[in-house]
Amino acid sequence: MKEPIVITGMGAVTPIGIGVNTYWHNLISGACGIGPIAQCDCEALPVKVAAEVRDFSPETALPKHLIRETVPFMQYAFAAAAEALTQSGLEIAAESRRVGVTLGTALAGINTVAETQHEVDAQGKLRVSPRFIPKALGNIAAAQVAIHFGIHGPSFTVQTACSSGGDAIGLACMLLRAGEADAMIAVGAEASISPVVLAGLASARALSRNPDPTTACRPFDINRDGFVMGEGGGALVLETLSHAKARGAAILGVLCATANNTDGHHVTAPHPDGIGAVACMEDALQRAGLTPADIGYINAHGTSTPMGDTIEATAVAKVFAGCLPPVSSTKGATGHMMGAGGITEVIACIQAVNHGILPPTLHCVNADPACPIDVIPNEARPAQIRYAMSNAFGFGGQNSSVIVGRYEEEG
Repeated sequence: MKEPIVITGMGAVTPIGIGVNTYWHNLISGACGIGPIAQCDCEALPVKVAAEVRDFSPETALPKHLIRETVPFMQYAFAAAAEALTQSGLEIAAESRRVGVTLGTALAGINTVAETQHEVDAQGKLRVSPRFIPKALGNIAAAQVAIHFGIHGPSFTVQTACSSGGDAIGLACMLLRAGEADAMIAVGAEASISPVVLAGLASARALSRNPDPTTACRPFDINRDGFVMGEGGGALVLETLSHAKARGAAILGVLCATANNTDGHHVTAPHPDGIGAVACMEDALQRAGLTPADIGYINAHGTSTPMGDTIEATAVAKVFAGCLPPVSSTKGATGHMMGAGGITEVIACIQAVNHGILPPTLHCVNADPACPIDVIPNEARPAQIRYAMSNAFGFGGQNSSVIVGRYEEEG
């Protein structure tokens, strides 16, 4: 029998609040972090709104020297990791080679690349800062966490589009089960709201062109027209149960199982029959030793795209036929946080299990009949559940499913 993997720390930087407690309170209160884009000029773009992190202060979240050496996606990763590690009480120095880090990000330092190229073109000279490459590389976010906290175990950076955060959790779980570490911090981070990214996604018709922040992102609503970009960071401290118990850690939940696969179909569109999503959810259930009836809540990928929401809802209905649990997409509140969302949405599942409240799908007023699921529209719902699933799907046909459960002492 495999040793259980447990969660002992959580951290979050989101468009609806900094810190897990604020994030959760605002999530179940129906707060929306979507608003007019403030961090870049979008006058020439068809996209006018995004879910930006608006109350983050690098000066209070990071050591002074790191502010100069990092860019926002790294800063969000660091702040979330710091919160999670503080909550966990993990004493890294005593076992630094047995502690590792995995980090998921879809676009890493793409803004740095775009801004630097713009400066070079404007100057007409190839004069580039020596910090350019370290600010652009995805793995440097994990490196900064490891350097500051003295982590010397395994370190991997995962870049599987929008499933990166979920896959960072999955990889951390694999390393723990393989005996490569006793504790891992899984981090997700994203900050890619920039003209070139918005223009690219808009031309692919992936983004909502609705300028109204209150209706631009409306997962599973019949009038949805695309997703809204979000940003932020999330982190989980994961440990083997024996390690957590040996040090007297407070256990927040159990990581029951993770699954990853690929549609093998198209670089941007999901398989029309949702074969990858179906198989991913089924694999996660099988690995957790659970049946569909055991799952009390699903945090859907639910990005608010016409095709994606329908395919996911149909896949969920197929896997959970006859025992369909409530399903919500928290992206109506946070926007699509990409690599960060795979972690923060799992945090929402852990909180739902522990607090008996299911977060709502905001702005779903006219439910799409092609999405045959209960989407918990607009208001949080009390419900006592033991297990929850989080789905994250990405370009390239990437699929990730994570199941978490309530921790109960034996005996």
